[in-house]
Amino acid sequence: MKKNVVLTIITFIVMSIVAGCGFGGGKVLDRMEKSEVLNVAFEGTYPPFNYLDDNGELTGFDVDISNEIAKRLGVKANFITSKWEGLIGGLKADKFDIIIGQMTVTEERKKSVDFTDPYVITGSVLITREETNDISKLEDIKGKKVGVGGGTTFEEIANSVEGADVKLYKAFSDYLEDLKNERLDVIINDQLLVSYNIKENNLPIKVASDILKVDEIGMAVNKGNEDFVEKVNEALSEMKEDGTYKEIYKKWFGSDPVEK
Repeated sequence: MKKNVVLTIITFIVMSIVAGCGFGGGKVLDRMEKSEVLNVAFEGTYPPFNYLDDNGELTGFDVDISNEIAKRLGVKANFITSKWEGLIGGLKADKFDIIIGQMTVTEERKKSVDFTDPYVITGSVLITREETNDISKLEDIKGKKVGVGGGTTFEEIANSVEGADVKLYKAFSDYLEDLKNERLDVIINDQLLVSYNIKENNLPIKVASDILKVDEIGMAVNKGNEDFVEKVNEALSEMKEDGTYKEIYKKWFGSDPVEK
């Protein structure tokens, strides 16, 4: 086996073992300050936000943001990967302290967790193959095969169109592949993610619509940790004020951040 493959397998085995263990109860801020570790969760399969590089190391926009937040809190970031559908459950079970993984702030999710101030402003778009010319507005997906991630806001958008044939997936890479291979007519995902992937991988797809819905992306924390949320918000605000946030954003997306 190639060295990078071995490293990747080892990385995921270690993170899976850690993810299976809780970090104990109590307030997140007290726990973090005592351990000097901030346990951060995300999927780890979502470039350019969080993913494994060729050396089996976690990298991406979320990783850089997490490391900077942790540094300003005086601790080290420890990364834990989890399937998307298990992130909130894992958070509530104290398997990690915070989710920094492109989670859109919604009223439904706010019933289960608290969110920090938004750290990304983006939006959902329609994505088609390059040769497709009859899909440019949301209503155009009626009668079309539409691929989205299960349990995401993209699923909600797709299901809002009566007659759309919505197919649910666990990984973006899977429904992207089905779009390229003509098993789907259109997919819905984040404009930053898609634009990055088109550019980096020279994909035969295009962003076919304007932004369908503006998304505010926040960091999720267990309820009852207002002091911890305040500390994270302070760190994020400082990053924006001194230019660090903009520097990280431009590194990954080549443009200035979108503001509210």
